[in-house]
This record gives sequence, structure tokens and C-alpha cells, in this order.
Amino acid sequence: MALEVYKFGGASVKDAPGVENVSHIIQSNQVEKLVVVVSATGKTTNALQQVVQDYFDKEKDPFVKLNEVKNDHLNLVKSLFPNNRAAVEDVMDAFVEIEWMLEDDQGDPYDYFYDQVVSVGEVVSSKIVQYYLNTLGLNAVWLDVRDVLLTDNTYREAKVDWKETERRIFQKCTVLFETHHIVVTQGFIGSSSENFTTTLGREGSDFSASIFAYCLSAKALTIWKDVAGVLTADPRLFQNPSKLDRLSYREAIEMTYYGAKVIHPKTIKPVQNKSIPLYVKSFKEPKALGTLIDEYVSESYPPIVVFEHAQCLLRIATRDFSFVAEEHLSLIFEKIAKHRVKVKMMKNTAVSFILSVDDDPIKVKALFEGLNAQFNVSKESGLELLTIRHYNEETIKSLTSSRVILFEERLPNTIQMVVKPIDTLKLKDEV
Repeated sequence: MALEVYKFGGASVKDAPGVENVSHIIQSNQVEKLVVVVSATGKTTNALQQVVQDYFDKEKDPFVKLNEVKNDHLNLVKSLFPNNRAAVEDVMDAFVEIEWMLEDDQGDPYDYFYDQVVSVGEVVSSKIVQYYLNTLGLNAVWLDVRDVLLTDNTYREAKVDWKETERRIFQKCTVLFETHHIVVTQGFIGSSSENFTTTLGREGSDFSASIFAYCLSAKALTIWKDVAGVLTADPRLFQNPSKLDRLSYREAIEMTYYGAKVIHPKTIKPVQNKSIPLYVKSFKEPKALGTLIDEYVSESYPPIVVFEHAQCLLRIATRDFSFVAEEHLSLIFEKIAKHRVKVKMMKNTAVSFILSVDDDPIKVKALFEGLNAQFNVSKESGLELLTIRHYNEETIKSLTSSRVILFEERLPNTIQMVVKPIDTLKLKDEV
């Protein structure tokens, strides 16, 4: 069967006109069999994350933020289905389990609690989209992704059990497509073998769509974004970046690995393994061509720029000025893995080891404390990581003119630099 997978992010379903637009895109493309993967609406994930934080901080009532989220979705449902009481009840019922958890004080670990609460955003948004598609007569059915996408129990960064997930997705969707043309499901979430909800990491809905495309050997995967396609730079930071009409799988993997935000880093591998073309298109201009990612290999690309903010440097030094040897590195990497810190660059000198990492306050603090018993550790915050693919000296000079380069690494096609904006530099005493 000619089956395709569409993924729609939170910006595309943030309000009633957005849901209507998404539904009309699906209606107009007339795909024979379609899996639609939906993210949480708008800023819902951030709001539910605040619910979790308020619950653990115990300084604010978490029900205040939760009720805001509920009311936003209630208003959305009533706007789309003013006379459909079943839709209202179905969507509101999805919040009941969160309310039970907030009323209970059982001391669940933060990451576990986070996944159970934040995942509800995708559940309710996908229900809303499925209901609206059926008002257009599109014969859509809702699939709880937790019934088919099996993971381990690494909460907030769960790893997929590919063999079992492929079996479940193929079996379940084959049955559903016997009576329906469209299957609507959730991105970002899965389920452990104990039937607890897990999540695949922030912005993981792209990855979810890629998993479905792989498991169903889809004809194509289309990720619908609020930009025209894959761009040479973030349009929020640069004026008029160019759109790339076509990319190879390898180039897309490199870009996402180095921090390009247009698609999730794990998205490419599943579709590349089965040579499934991946389209990145705009839900604002659905007829535009967008960007095609496939096996095509280009002789040349323009400079592609990725800025990552909220970075920090960790300097790890031996206490006795001995060399940083293999046994030291083994211990350092053991702690990095334990605390799930994202390393972006690394460099060693005779007596120290320097890491550029995402400045996640919880994870970096835990790593800092874990290493401080054996090493002298210092941290410098307020940094940026600048990556330029297919760089030239003119581009480097332009982007670093107002920044100090703390250290850099050059490869044939890529340069990475940890930089600090000049206006935030402060004089420091050095020992």
C-alpha cells in the first residue's frame, strides 16, 4: 500500500485555525494511507514542565498551572467542536491521571514523574486533531502510541526497543488501515515494559515519526514546520538565510548532530536505513517545495551556521599536577554517562581536560559534584558554541568579530568554536 507519514509540531496546532489548517493539508494531499504524528500544542510542554517543577519545589500550587493548560485545551475543543460533548469529555479525561499524581505524595523520582505528566500534552493534541479530521469526513482513528512504541525505562531519554516496536507498529497499523484511511498518534512518547509512560527527549516527535516510517516502510516522511525547509542558519538569529532545496542523509545527520534545530538529531538514521525520502515543508505554505533529504550527494554546499546558546566550559584538572591519563579519562566519561551530560567539544592538555557542554543546571551540577572529589573542577558559563559547516575564512571572520574564541577545532568540512560575546566579558584574576 502507498503509505506515508506526516509529522506536525506544536506551532502548527497551537490554536483552532492551526488545527483547521493541518486538517486541510491532510485533506488536500489525499494520501492513500497516512500516519499523522502530532506534538503537544503550542507551549503546552513547557507549561506541563512547570507543573512538574512546581510540584517538586513546593513553593507554588502545581494545580494553578495545570488548570491553565486544561482551560486552554477546553477552549480549543469548544472552538472546534461547539456541540460535541464527547470530544470535550475525552480530552478532559486525559488530565485526570495528572491530578491524581499531584494529589499523591509518594516520592516518585523526578524523571519518572516528568514523563507521566508532560506526555499528556501529546495525548490531548492528537485526540483533538483526530476528532477534527473526522468532522471533515476523513475517517481517522486515534492510536495510543504507548501501545506500540516500546522503550526501556530511561525516563526523559528512553531508548527504543526496535524489534518489538517494529512488530507492534506493523501489526497494529495493518489492522487499523483495514477500516480507516488515517491513523493519528503521538510523538515524543512511548512506554516501558512495565507500561509506564516514557519520553524520547525534548523535540522527540520528529524521531517518533521516523520510527513509524521505518517500521511501516513508508513511501515518504514529511515533517511540517513553520519554516520553508532546511535553512543555512536559524532565521531567528540571521536575516534571510537561504533554503537548501536538497540534502544528503549524511549532510542532514551532520547538521543535526552539531545542533541544527530544524529536525531532531535521531530522525535521519531510521529513514536512511530504508532509503525513505524525508521532506521538510512549511505548513504555512504547503504547496511550496520545501527541502528533500535523501541519498543525493552534492559536490558543494554553502556555509551552514549553527549557534547553540547556554553552553559552559568545565575544566577538570588533576590535583597533583599529574598527567590526565587513560584512567582519569575513564572515570570522567563514566560520570558523564551517569549524569547524561551532553558533551559538544572536548580538549585535553598535560594536566587538564576541558569539556564544552549544554549548561543544564541540574545535570552539570551533579557532574561537577561527582568529579570534584577526585579533581579540581571549574566552570565558566554564558558561552556559545558556533559551528560552521563548509566554512570559509570570510564567514568565520564575520561571525566572530564580536566574540572571543576560547578554543576551536577544525576539520576539513567543519569548524567548531566555543565563544564568548565581547560585551559579556569580565576581567578575572588568574592563578
